[in-house]
Amino acid sequence: MISPVIPLAHYTVAISKAMVLAAMLVFPFQSADAELSFEPTWQVPSAEDVSQELERWAAEQDLSKEQQEQLDSLWSEGEASDDLLTRTVASCAIADLQVAKLMETCSRPYSGPKLPDIDWLNSKDRRGFLTVNISLYYARWLAQHRLYDETIAVLKPLRVEDVVDPAALLFYRAVAYQQIVKPDMARAELVRLLEREDDIPRRYQQVARLLERDLANLDDQSLNHIAKRMDDVGRRLSLGRAGKQVQMIEDGVLGALDRLIRQAEEQQKQQQQSSSSQSQQSSKPMEDSRPAELKAPGRVDAKDIGRQAGWGDLPPREREQALQQIGRDFPAHYREVIEEYFRELATESNQKPASQR
Repeated sequence: MISPVIPLAHYTVAISKAMVLAAMLVFPFQSADAELSFEPTWQVPSAEDVSQELERWAAEQDLSKEQQEQLDSLWSEGEASDDLLTRTVASCAIADLQVAKLMETCSRPYSGPKLPDIDWLNSKDRRGFLTVNISLYYARWLAQHRLYDETIAVLKPLRVEDVVDPAALLFYRAVAYQQIVKPDMARAELVRLLEREDDIPRRYQQVARLLERDLANLDDQSLNHIAKRMDDVGRRLSLGRAGKQVQMIEDGVLGALDRLIRQAEEQQKQQQQSSSSQSQQSSKPMEDSRPAELKAPGRVDAKDIGRQAGWGDLPPREREQALQQIGRDFPAHYREVIEEYFRELATESNQKPASQR
């Protein structure tokens, strides 16, 4: 059968397609990687957006002229600060005495043990926008005074898209989880926080990186993990917390310490056994080099070893030299056996007729 003739141009097209296909197989994601990027899961609100939200809130309030001027002053360009959260809560405090009282409390150090009552935040009369941001403001104060359990209780239900400072929400949640030794939850908050590392305050960046390194090698039941839990217990006790939760943490710490001690004792025991076994083996002589133990009474069957004259009747000097050599090379009882053997040979030689000697 004659193969059809394929024009050269067809070969050129086929080769070109093959080269393109090969390039796609070898570098399938090259062009995609150049453009591939992950969008952060949260946005940083602008001061303008927050100001507009507050203007809508102010329109619903019966603000006096003086109150309106105070609000305008907070958001004027000359008075504006980078702390959107504080300005937002301060704006609300202009027309809300309970918010003003909370701000006053949060401006002072925690003296304990009683905490401010914030149940009024759940009132339906307040806009959700203000409620979540007042909660975040209060939780920030709690975290700054090492009240981490209370911090988490306030921050846990909040969402980043609802607050004016999402970086603060993620940061203080990460810090609180790290301090109560919840490493997995702290890592999750840090990952989200650092999605916008270039947009968050420098102090957040630096502390977040320190937290990352601290959590990187933190394994459950490790000595470092136990030490952090002990620090957490100490913190709780210093704040006057000594309830069931603290007792449960203490019991967990003691149990973890007991496990580590048992493991250390078991390892030490195994090492000692191994060392003892090696010592015994090194001090035990080789079987081939050990002299055979004599269990017989010292007598052997008579063998015909020859009829040479003078056998067993060596001159005294030569016999003594032979016995001394035996004493040096063999155990002491060998000399006695050899001497007895020589005596028997001499006796037998003397008893035989001269023709047989």
